[in-house]
Amino acid sequence: MTKAEALRRVEKLRALINHHRYLYHVLDRQELSDEALDSLKKELFDLEQEYPELITPDSPTQRVAGEPLEGFSKVAHPGRMISLNDAFNPHDLRDWRERLDNFLGRTYDGSYYADLKMDGLAIELRYEKGILVQASTRGNGLIGEDVTQNIRTVEAVPLQLREEELAVPETLLVRGEVFLNKKEFARINRELEKTGQKTYANPRNLAAGTIRQLDSKVTAGRKLSFYAYSIVGTDGAYGDTFATHDAEYSALRQWGIGTNPHGTVAGSIDDVLAFHAQWERKRDALNYEFDGVVISVNDNDIYRRAGVIGKSPRGAVAFKFSPRSAQTIVEDIRVQVGRTGVLTPVAHLKPVHIGGTTVSRATLHNMDEIDRLGVKIGDTVIVGRAGDVIPDILKVLSELRTGKEKSFHLPVKCPVCGTAIRKESGQVASYCPNTDCPARQRETIYHFISRNALNIDGVGPKIIDALMDAGLVQDYADLFTLKVQDIQNLDRFAEVSSNNVIEAIAQRKEVPLSRFIYALGIMHVGEETARVLAQHFHTLDGLAEASQEELTAVEDVGPVVAASIAEWFSRPYHKKLLRKFQHAGVKILPEKGATKGKFSGKTFVVTGSLDSMSREEAHQRIRSLGGKAASSVSKDTSYVVAGAEPGSKYDKAKKLGVKVIDENEFLEMIR
Repeated sequence: MTKAEALRRVEKLRALINHHRYLYHVLDRQELSDEALDSLKKELFDLEQEYPELITPDSPTQRVAGEPLEGFSKVAHPGRMISLNDAFNPHDLRDWRERLDNFLGRTYDGSYYADLKMDGLAIELRYEKGILVQASTRGNGLIGEDVTQNIRTVEAVPLQLREEELAVPETLLVRGEVFLNKKEFARINRELEKTGQKTYANPRNLAAGTIRQLDSKVTAGRKLSFYAYSIVGTDGAYGDTFATHDAEYSALRQWGIGTNPHGTVAGSIDDVLAFHAQWERKRDALNYEFDGVVISVNDNDIYRRAGVIGKSPRGAVAFKFSPRSAQTIVEDIRVQVGRTGVLTPVAHLKPVHIGGTTVSRATLHNMDEIDRLGVKIGDTVIVGRAGDVIPDILKVLSELRTGKEKSFHLPVKCPVCGTAIRKESGQVASYCPNTDCPARQRETIYHFISRNALNIDGVGPKIIDALMDAGLVQDYADLFTLKVQDIQNLDRFAEVSSNNVIEAIAQRKEVPLSRFIYALGIMHVGEETARVLAQHFHTLDGLAEASQEELTAVEDVGPVVAASIAEWFSRPYHKKLLRKFQHAGVKILPEKGATKGKFSGKTFVVTGSLDSMSREEAHQRIRSLGGKAASSVSKDTSYVVAGAEPGSKYDKAKKLGVKVIDENEFLEMIR
């Protein structure tokens, strides 16, 4: 990237970040996730480090937040309320240490204080002779808003300090974070929804909205919490009374001001990395949101000598957790042919770290989705990933376009076999009609062994590729005819792994009818339809012999699905395939009728990631109580269960007026 290109990119990034910072800090609105905005700021920070001459005083990297809201009196902070620079990986953390050492002119060999980075609203408390006299928000860092009346209603903030072993100073200025726990967040949103009021996207937004209530009675009705993270003097000097950051925390606790109980002294950078890894694993275990850890030089004298650069102290850094969404570039869009022949556009991305893994691809589903997003090759986009969900492009940042982006058009012929693609009337997807297309055959076997189908443990796409390339497998029934000696001489197949593969396949020779129907890969037949068919026909023979009219009579099976099922079982190739399963000793277990229970007649859609169970476990619980677990939202959906990062299904439910419940409400229902 040339300097001129960097300048253009920096200017666009600044404009975009300032816009979203204004929405969040001034209007209490959020259109980008915190992680996505962090990734934009990180790109800007890196560009300014590479081209220091591009840094300007008004850059988002040089200031904290927007102007204070109207409605509260102004409070001048005795010293700027600064923010922290971010580190996203061990390399960033070691870079921070190297910059600190370079500034100090020696290697810092002291300890660090590691604390959880609370996701709340920064507040400054002022105590005079041990009595709380003022509380103010960060505002623009120099001038905040007086929210004393509201903070006085927060039980976590003492109105009078304790004085036992440690004397209370004449004046004490404390900074910390006001936040809302997850349970209280869910309760308040339920109350707001019942009264037809606007709900909040996350606990931090709700905490900010609560503190900025002009009526302190509203604040009093919401159980806000508070943890302090530093002591400042009246002149803004940091911790001039205490030798270490750890000693400050100890003093705060003695005076009755809470600090996060999980903060600890770390003796080395390796200890810091271990602390970070521990809490990233336990991120969902606590009842409040935190998005990383704050690492500070524990020695306050060194911290003060290190000073501040721009908006941030040199002696501390925010070591963020792997984000659930981030910004990246669409380098290309290619078409993938699936097991039913459906053509799926896939975005090939500049690799980005999301949710603990490197993401280089994201599904675009179909052309309708591409048109809805307006995505082009070369676009800067926000990509999201929740749990084991396939990454999605959440938003296109069209403000960052250069004019070189290219529109994508679906090919008119299958990119694998060259057959002209089709699109049925009323259907969204285009597909390759050639049932012998090599891509369809391979993808069909991938689907057959997948977790929600036969779930053959330890047999994945790479093993299937090796077996197909060797000519040992041409269809999924061939898997059950394999012997150890057939595969042990293939590359990567030693005797032990060959035995494991054969054993894993053998363990699936008995399979429930619903799983088998889904595993066959019949077009339009998903998990829920497979379950309904199994419960209606009870046996595979009963389903195979059903007419199109009989299939249409099954609940939730329309004419298109019925025609697809009837056509599949009528093909001579598929009849031969089913006989191969029988000769290989595969036993299809019959199923009883629909389960009756409290969810009978109700349809659920689960979206986002749940803390207490996987999505498949949630589906099983729904079905065990007589309900249906659907994959898409419609006007007939009874409930949408929304976990973390719910995505477009949540938005569609709101649009259709379908009732949305959170995980806690769902757990209450299934008890």
